[in-house]
Amino acid sequence: MTADSKQKIQLVLAVAIAAAALRTGWILYNRHAVTKTQPPQTQAAPALNPDYYVVPKKLYAYDLKSARQLTKQPVWVKEGYRYTYYPYNRARRRSDFTHQAGLLLPLEKIEVADVVLDASPGMKGQRQVMAVFSQDEKTYAFPIGVQSGGDYRIYADEILYIQDPKELYKHWPPDVWGAIEKHEVKPGMDELQADFAVGMGVPERSADPSMKTVNYPNGGKPLTITYRDGRAVNIKPGPSA
Repeated sequence: MTADSKQKIQLVLAVAIAAAALRTGWILYNRHAVTKTQPPQTQAAPALNPDYYVVPKKLYAYDLKSARQLTKQPVWVKEGYRYTYYPYNRARRRSDFTHQAGLLLPLEKIEVADVVLDASPGMKGQRQVMAVFSQDEKTYAFPIGVQSGGDYRIYADEILYIQDPKELYKHWPPDVWGAIEKHEVKPGMDELQADFAVGMGVPERSADPSMKTVNYPNGGKPLTITYRDGRAVNIKPGPSA
């Protein structure tokens, strides 16, 4: 190889190296510019709702004897204005199903005196499991299950808390509990808090998952509450039944 040929090859290599260096510098510059304009990718995740960590104890009753554990501590009604109670005759050990005494109230505290079997109106071969309690020196009972053919289906856990809800949800602020105790719903309260305050609600259909409207009978004082992202934003009188 001649000296002239070597010189030409060295010149071509030098040009190639210079071009590669320029291209690498341009790429690094562009990456740095993009990094500066992009927002930080390490944003903190939103905190989980503390309600998700609340797991109320359950009775898991499976017969009359296990259901009588309800007599060992106070109980609280989960959904007010939903469950009917009836006059109860202690001497005859019979409920008067022909006369409704009323509806259990939101978060009503009840001392269950006994759990008994009673006749099931119009249902031959089936009996009601009734929780007996006293109120204003009168005795009442409400159904918490059925017995048929020796088998029991106890749904007390669907109706009652066996722990004080105020202890279960003690992370709620005092103003929320104050509204609940007055059976009022304030803007910003969530649906569970509203249920505790005014009882059961009937939701309307909605095409927007972030919006929800619920109608509450509220013991004859109906309310309509609209929730946005799970929080009450509009509270107004509801339609009459």
